[in-house]
Amino acid sequence: MVQTTTPTTPVMDRYFIIKTAAKKVSSKGDSYLDMIFMDAEGEIPAKLWDYKPEAHDWIAGGMIVKVRGNEELWNDKKQFRIQRIRRLAPGDDVDMRTLVPCAPFDGAEMLAQLEGIVSSFADEALKRLASHLLEQNRARLLICPAAVKLHHAVCGGLLYHTLSIARVAEGVCSVYPFLNRDLLMTGVILHDIAKLDELQVEETGIAGGYTVQGELIGHLVMGAMMVRDAAKELDVPEETAILVEHMLISHHGIPEYGCAVRPMVLEAEVLSMLDNLDAAVNQITTSLATVEPGGFGQKLWSLDQRKFYRPAGFEPSEKNADVLRSEH
Repeated sequence: MVQTTTPTTPVMDRYFIIKTAAKKVSSKGDSYLDMIFMDAEGEIPAKLWDYKPEAHDWIAGGMIVKVRGNEELWNDKKQFRIQRIRRLAPGDDVDMRTLVPCAPFDGAEMLAQLEGIVSSFADEALKRLASHLLEQNRARLLICPAAVKLHHAVCGGLLYHTLSIARVAEGVCSVYPFLNRDLLMTGVILHDIAKLDELQVEETGIAGGYTVQGELIGHLVMGAMMVRDAAKELDVPEETAILVEHMLISHHGIPEYGCAVRPMVLEAEVLSMLDNLDAAVNQITTSLATVEPGGFGQKLWSLDQRKFYRPAGFEPSEKNADVLRSEH
């Protein structure tokens, strides 16, 4: 049987994630790279026939690359033939939404909204603390997911989860004006910041697992440690720092979910409730996104193995997420 290759597209430049990459030897004895590329549309096999170890040994799975080449049919199966390939460069204008599932907002836009909330604080110590930790971790915050798979496990998911809670918290403070808004918002903004070090985040903004310190310590305690160090550096009053630390180590609500202590400050209790609310809403809407009206989503183990029903007229997508926009 004769194997045939037929080009199906003109030569083009594209961005892909390398899912797998393996060096192989052709029937003629030449080395080549056999890869699988992926993006938001799916996967496609890819071949780099002009393989040179000194030029291409950096290539590995999990990387984002810019490639020049074209799609072709090989024995009636589509593949991508590579002419050039290079690493993603800082100046590349790549839309991550074309590569992986992403939060509905751009990371820089979400971070700017959180910074706007911090700038409105009357408490100067809390303002210094929150501003410092946001600025110190700016680059990683722009893409970090909120989890490996439970909720907001997408590129930019951590900021989206945080901003969602912040917007709800603003409403809660308007109903209960005796709440310390600056303290609550500081807890909201910093409650998951140590996930930056807890999760093994690839350059795609997707978490592949947990770091050693993430497994052994966890983001609640790690977050409190970050706050303690920053508070000392910024001369934040001790009681203020302790209150924020308490909010971080208690925000999972009960020891079974990993918290060191249960919430014992009103703002800590509110934070825990809002965190659970947003996580649950995201998990439920995600489970219903591919379900037809009148059907049930899959069982959610984190929600007591319950499955949720999609009634007629319910739209679980986040296409109307403009409600998160604010004047901050």
